[in-house]
Amino acid sequence: MNPVITHKETSLKGKHLLTLADWTSEEIEQILNYAIQLKKEKQPKQLLAGKTLGMIFEKSSTRTRVSFEVGMLQLGGHALHLSSRDIQMGRGESIADTAKVLSRYLDGIMIRTFQHEIVEELAAHADIPVINGLTDDYHPCQVLADLMTILEYKKSFAGQKLAYVGDGNNMAHSLMIGSAKVGLNCTIITPENYEPKQEIVLKAKEIAQKTGAEIVVTHDLKDGICNADAVYTDVWASMGWEDEANERISAFQDYQVNQEVLALAKPDYIFMHCLPAHRGEEVTAEVIDGPNSVVFDEAENRLHVQKALMASVM
Repeated sequence: MNPVITHKETSLKGKHLLTLADWTSEEIEQILNYAIQLKKEKQPKQLLAGKTLGMIFEKSSTRTRVSFEVGMLQLGGHALHLSSRDIQMGRGESIADTAKVLSRYLDGIMIRTFQHEIVEELAAHADIPVINGLTDDYHPCQVLADLMTILEYKKSFAGQKLAYVGDGNNMAHSLMIGSAKVGLNCTIITPENYEPKQEIVLKAKEIAQKTGAEIVVTHDLKDGICNADAVYTDVWASMGWEDEANERISAFQDYQVNQEVLALAKPDYIFMHCLPAHRGEEVTAEVIDGPNSVVFDEAENRLHVQKALMASVM
């Protein structure tokens, strides 16, 4: 595959990844191209031999932990898992002090937490790259993998439409920002009262003015999904919102991704989901397990894009 994107390679060494808004379009495209290259290589080069990544988990994960840990192993380095029980950050020690101490031991930090301000403060005081593995507001690593997957299947972002159906959460935020950066049209479809944060919508639209992308937020499922090249959804109650599960099932019941609504998308649409999925809620089994589903390619690409990211910034 020869992706139809061009870029001038730049040095990313030492750069934080807090949100995709902080990265240029060229830097994002560089990571995507690098990830595609690494995916093709049978024997990964020992690009991070002797280096250690500290992985701070205040939110549990399957894909984030395994992909970062395996990625470091394949690149010749080591990943150190640090749960909230293992370190005293925010409890007995300030975030600033934690950042300064870890900078003396490690070559990079990946953190998966709740408040985005925690990641920002950690990065402000760290002398090593900090990678946002997920916060309540952003999920940039997942969206890099999503963009890589779209590029693999659609060959280009130009003229393509991504339709996201679901909560205006961290996935919606990062999909808008990432799409705007690479020139991909993005429509966010949510029930009323579950829209993405307005300041992030405005930021995405501001970025899109430079790349020609169209960013739309709508409550109209059928109109939003019409002629989509990629259709994306997420669970209705993300981690931390489980106590609202019944309320959300009621609010989102008319926003299920099923064969009826997908008849409005383009015939060669791809279906995407960041996983874990709840079959029968946000998506039917026949869709997520059907021929247009690329969810496991998408999950695999977390490994490749994070290897490209770590090799670049570390």
